[in-house]
Amino acid sequence: MELYQLTIHELHDMLKKGETTSETITESVLSRIKAVDGKVKAYITVTEEVARAQAREADKRIKAGDTSSPLLGIPIAVKDNMCTDGIKTTCASKILGNFVPPYDATVVRNLKQAGYVLCGKPNMDEFAMGSSTENSGFFITKNPWDLERIPGGSSGGSAAAVAAGECIGALGSDTGGSIRQPASCCGVVGLKPTYGRVSRFGLVAFASSLDQIGPITKDVTDAALLMNIISGHDEKDSTSANIPSPDYTRALKKDVKGMKIGLPKEYFIEGMDPEVEKAVKDAVKMLEGLGAKVVQVSLPHTDYAVATYYILATSEASSNLARYDGVKYGYRTQSPKDLMDMYMKSRAEGFGPEVKRRIMLGTYALSAGYYDAYYKKGQQVRTLIKRDFDEAFKTVDVIATPTAPTAAFKIGEKSSDPLQMYLSDIFTISVNLAGIPGLSLPCGFTSGNLPIGLQLLGKHFDEESILHAAFAYEQATEWHRKRAKL
Repeated sequence: MELYQLTIHELHDMLKKGETTSETITESVLSRIKAVDGKVKAYITVTEEVARAQAREADKRIKAGDTSSPLLGIPIAVKDNMCTDGIKTTCASKILGNFVPPYDATVVRNLKQAGYVLCGKPNMDEFAMGSSTENSGFFITKNPWDLERIPGGSSGGSAAAVAAGECIGALGSDTGGSIRQPASCCGVVGLKPTYGRVSRFGLVAFASSLDQIGPITKDVTDAALLMNIISGHDEKDSTSANIPSPDYTRALKKDVKGMKIGLPKEYFIEGMDPEVEKAVKDAVKMLEGLGAKVVQVSLPHTDYAVATYYILATSEASSNLARYDGVKYGYRTQSPKDLMDMYMKSRAEGFGPEVKRRIMLGTYALSAGYYDAYYKKGQQVRTLIKRDFDEAFKTVDVIATPTAPTAAFKIGEKSSDPLQMYLSDIFTISVNLAGIPGLSLPCGFTSGNLPIGLQLLGKHFDEESILHAAFAYEQATEWHRKRAKL
């Protein structure tokens, strides 16, 4: 097996034993990027020189006997909406096409302290708005399992890079499913932590009350290792929860005896791919076989989630994206007639169609006379959705659902129908509205050899329970060992 195919924990063990070096691992990943990224198009920026310098530094630390950090010398990709000091951060938008941040996001600072190697900044839907990475301002990323299909979105580049062996692990961001849905499409593990568990400082905002950073990895152990490094209180983020972070690797137990798993009836709906439904139900049966108890639960306000999300998220996007006006930073139109013309043309030329659509929806929802009917009502329904979960978690430890209603669809298949596209996040959106943690892991393949994801949801700040259930399932199956053949 090539080094780029291994996991973070496998490579860490090899580094500790002196069986390889960070430079060798890094060269393996960089060569892989050169070999396959022309097809996959996972990266906006590949940071070769930075990676090599960080790998040399990591090898010095290892030689001196410092092997305590599981991330030391490991090549990781960071989604292109997280600030990296001195390295372009574009959000896959022309409006930020040349933006070089003068500081690191808190998660990036944490990764640096852990001695990681930055191999690049993956592609994404522009400003994280989309479910397919077709909305990037630069190019479309392809799914490593089938190059004619989408990798999911908005963290499609991160998930595709992990699945294709173009990095060992990656960070994504999740506003309505943007870590879990691409993880499901690409056959990898994606974890959206509880809102407030991981600092958002240095994450370019889309919808501030929904955005959360999390890991995308090849297995559950790696997700726990990355969570140990990125989670924790941060004074620079006013929404960061001042709650101690546990050692997530302690939750990785194979025994689920006595664990109660809820199956919500609202998540097994008409129009769902029968192969997806079967794979997810089989996965739940397997957890039952491992000793868990399966209980039917109800989340009655699920039907309102998509509508609620597209009012709240677009309203916050309209407010957050008002700062890109061609004045302070970012793209500015050439030779405008006057100030108003400069504002209008800079935004019209800098933003792509999906971002414009969402800004207009949000501006309308927030406008005088409509605020109460839309935004305020959306917040009230959000409270009902959160209460549904609170109620369900009184009787169960974890809720199991499909991650997405179908496997990865073909590029262009849903581009002309935004509503169909929005529905691909139907099972992930409620989780962001409620602020709870959710994890997607592979639980099977369609007859066309496309990955299917199982989604596990937990109580607020109880990432351990979902990691526990996910690890037990993963260890009893072989899905996580399968690699896309490019």
